[in-house]
Amino acid sequence: MDFSEPKAALADVVAIPVTPFAEDGTIDTATHRVLMRRLLDGGVRIVTPNGNTGEFYALTPDERRLVTELTVEEAAGRATVLVGVGHDVPTAVADAEHAAGAGAAMVMVHQPVHPYIAQEGWVDYHRAIAEAVPALGVVPYIRNPQLAGERLAELADACPNVIGVKYAVPDTARFGAFARDAGLERFVWVAGLAELYAPSYFATGATGFTSGLVNVAPAVSLDMLEALRAGDYAAAMKVWERIRRFEELRAEEQSANNVTVIKEALAALGLCRRDVRAPSRVLPEARRAEVAGQIAEWSL
Repeated sequence: MDFSEPKAALADVVAIPVTPFAEDGTIDTATHRVLMRRLLDGGVRIVTPNGNTGEFYALTPDERRLVTELTVEEAAGRATVLVGVGHDVPTAVADAEHAAGAGAAMVMVHQPVHPYIAQEGWVDYHRAIAEAVPALGVVPYIRNPQLAGERLAELADACPNVIGVKYAVPDTARFGAFARDAGLERFVWVAGLAELYAPSYFATGATGFTSGLVNVAPAVSLDMLEALRAGDYAAAMKVWERIRRFEELRAEEQSANNVTVIKEALAALGLCRRDVRAPSRVLPEARRAEVAGQIAEWSL
């Protein structure tokens, strides 16, 4: 299989769309389509339905498949679709096979949430998923600082469709070592901790970064990408300074407000309801005002 196109697609701003909910708590499909079109019109070229910003763990199996289908339909011909899958192996395989049937190009495998993870078991878990969809690119989402780069290389030796990595350990030195132990040129490295970590991760080997902020301000995220691609770190850090407080709000209380801040900003723009599902919770009034103030400075 030739995976050159999906690999090229990963070296970009990898948007993680929100999942909007209607007043009755169901997925608001009409608003989902509107938000997707806004991303695409804003220049986004790769999207990850069923990512953490999309409240992956709060969605039912049917809802995850609905989100996948809605995204593929709207993205058709305009953006690459990288579908988030996870949970137990049969569930992840079923969702990956559904993604393939729906027309997605790749799947992102969420970090396993099992409390007891052997490094060899990590390989087994991802291998079972990758082997089920050999025509799709596979991107492990790595949040475990203990995982050795050699394990990723072992996985890719068995499964050549493992083509990229979303690396989300908040340690630039660890990322640089992991990428080189696994094979820096062998994979596309995506900075999985979004814009605040993108400059330091690009300096050590990343060529793409994930973003939830892009839901709110696509041009801001794309400005950072342009600067990083040009090696203009001074310009990238100007964007960094502009969005720093917004991203810090998302990171408060061990990222408890990661999704709620994004949805609050979209609500302030009149684009969707602020509703999130437990265990997330909407922001208190004082924080809502601060979010509105932040985005007002961006002239959206």
